[in-house]
Amino acid sequence: MENQNTQDVVILRPHHGMCFRFYEGKGYSEDFTDHMGRIIRRMEEDPSQKIRLQVETDVVCENCPNNEGGICTSQEKVTRYDAEVLKACGIAAGSDISFAQFTDLVEKKIIEAGIREKICGDCSWDYICRGRRRR
Repeated sequence: MENQNTQDVVILRPHHGMCFRFYEGKGYSEDFTDHMGRIIRRMEEDPSQKIRLQVETDVVCENCPNNEGGICTSQEKVTRYDAEVLKACGIAAGSDISFAQFTDLVEKKIIEAGIREKICGDCSWDYICRGRRRR
């Protein structure tokens, strides 16, 4: 990710838009949290960064222990999360959008609409999201 220029499109799982919103440095391992923190900082530094919302492993998944050869060990669950985020935001899989536009949609259509828990309330990290309001 560090070698990508800002013209490149970053592949992002749709549900990671919610993970980014509530992220506080906790995760599966130090390697995972360091990696995710770098991704979030980079995206926040350049909110015009183009992302492609795809229902597959992405830049965040690269350092996740649940990523086994490009397949998530929780594939059914995260695919459901992705589909629900796309539906709530009115976006199709494969769409290119700026990071700022996507985070705005997640905030308005999911967080402010009060449907985050309906989408991913069975996530093992849900306790973090329930405990936080604003970043």
